[in-house]
Amino acid sequence: MNLFKKSILASVSALAVVGTASAEGTIAYFAAASQNGFNQATYEGIQAAAADRGYDTEIFDGQFDAARQYSQIEDALATGNFVGMIVAPNDSVGIAGAFEQVIAEDVPIGTVLFPVGPDLNLLEPQVEGITVTAASPPVAGATTQAEAVVEHCADINPCRVVIIIGGKIFPFDNLRLETFKRVLGEHDNIEVVAVGEGFYSPDPSLAAMTDILQANPEVDVVLSNADQHLVGVEIALKAAGIDVTGVYLSGGGAASIAIDAIREGRWDATLAYFPKTMGALAMQQIANAIEGKPVTRAINMDNEGPVQAMIDRTVLDANPDFAGEWEQ
Repeated sequence: MNLFKKSILASVSALAVVGTASAEGTIAYFAAASQNGFNQATYEGIQAAAADRGYDTEIFDGQFDAARQYSQIEDALATGNFVGMIVAPNDSVGIAGAFEQVIAEDVPIGTVLFPVGPDLNLLEPQVEGITVTAASPPVAGATTQAEAVVEHCADINPCRVVIIIGGKIFPFDNLRLETFKRVLGEHDNIEVVAVGEGFYSPDPSLAAMTDILQANPEVDVVLSNADQHLVGVEIALKAAGIDVTGVYLSGGGAASIAIDAIREGRWDATLAYFPKTMGALAMQQIANAIEGKPVTRAINMDNEGPVQAMIDRTVLDANPDFAGEWEQ
């Protein structure tokens, strides 16, 4: 781990140390939804790095509503109270207009988790003037997850796969779903028996998986882009009398609950996004822009975490102290 990553993680671990008042100004964080555990962890990373650089922070709740988030950015800009902004976009394309307004006022603004613009796999700025993009290209991560399923299914015929995606209304989830289907579809022994939507919450995931199992009682794999989904999936499998350890379960996010489940042998893998590290890295670049220091415009989170992004039991055995950066 390089010294820069070590300093970021040290700042995150020191979050409880509040530091001095906001001598440098306030940074706005526009969460996709502030009650979402991943967004909360991202904010913790932002807070830690901001405090280390002498900035205060404020969080806005986008409630997974693209129009609401757009208005929040416009309203915050109009107040003149913020020297920098970081956004976890609900609509990575539609939000570009709000970014352009902020950039026109010379306020540094960055995006986390997803790029802003039509190409979700391009981390370089697609809107001229974006300060930083700290994200994981969806196709690369989804491909890695699907290829792990292919490896698991190598000697299973048919290998029956259920996909639980966040929501088909989200462009990034549609891209992941298309990638899952493309990679799995290249193998005749793999059959995608159903696709459900979990909306990044255990309860709708439980309902979706329960319905799927009624029509498809035999399942070999559940492939998902979110650990929250697998919490509900696991409950549904147990309720149906299915031994969870006999089903390959792959989630996304590397929440602490997923790390525990993999170590216990209940789940098999999770694709990590490292939200605290991501928030801290984005905040560092916003501070650099404000202070006239060199800025890294594109940060690929697949390469910047404390462990490799695709996490399974082998990775955890090699990194016994890793506990995950957020609660589901």
